[in-house]
Amino acid sequence: MAQRETIRRARKDAAEGKAPTTQAGEFVREEIEHIRRGKHGARSAKQAIAIGLSKARRAGVKLPPPDPSRTSKSTRRRAERDTQAAKHPHKPASKRSRATKAVLKRESRQAGSHQALSRQARNAASSRRQTARSSAARKAAKTRKSRRGGR
Repeated sequence: MAQRETIRRARKDAAEGKAPTTQAGEFVREEIEHIRRGKHGARSAKQAIAIGLSKARRAGVKLPPPDPSRTSKSTRRRAERDTQAAKHPHKPASKRSRATKAVLKRESRQAGSHQALSRQARNAASSRRQTARSSAARKAAKTRKSRRGGR
């Protein structure tokens, strides 16, 4: 279950007309914080991001379905279930929830490190086309410029 503050920030992003991925970023950020503070661990940065996206879908963020060419059938099915869960919210089974938490507690906290996240970002970027990468960089430079007061 996502924290109230995270849901509030995501809803604020939605009200400002920001993209669903930006809204979902709030949940991913929360998950990374949980790992860094030692609430639990994760196998990898990729898993931490996946947990955050799952929480976002369950909270009602209208994320697009995962790309079929890059994800397994079970991942796509899980994303579909998470989206459905947002429409009919209910508490997860306490036994399952406890078991999942216990497993995550045994995992390393290394997944939340700057190095792990940097490696994940680099790997994710390398699978995208050059044009997509350069346009993302151009957009980042433009928004960075506007945030600094036009300098």
